[in-house]
Amino acid sequence: MPSMTIKNIPDDLYQQLKIAASAHHRSLNSELIVCLEKALLHSKPSPAILLEQARKIRKRIASKKFNIEDIQSGKIQGRP
Repeated sequence: MPSMTIKNIPDDLYQQLKIAASAHHRSLNSELIVCLEKALLHSKPSPAILLEQARKIRKRIASKKFNIEDIQSGKIQGRP
């Protein structure tokens, strides 16, 4: 497995990495690998998948009629 050295890490970033590693019970190296995987391997859904999801939602709510009161209620729901 390849290895690498990371140089010139800003102090605040290094401290955050140490805190995260400790919180997740990982070594600095393991925490860094997890962070890199999340940043680089997390793929976005393809446009085709997003379109299919939108079509399913539209189909599910097509028969529902919303009035202005429903819309206003939905907009403020959960707000203080």
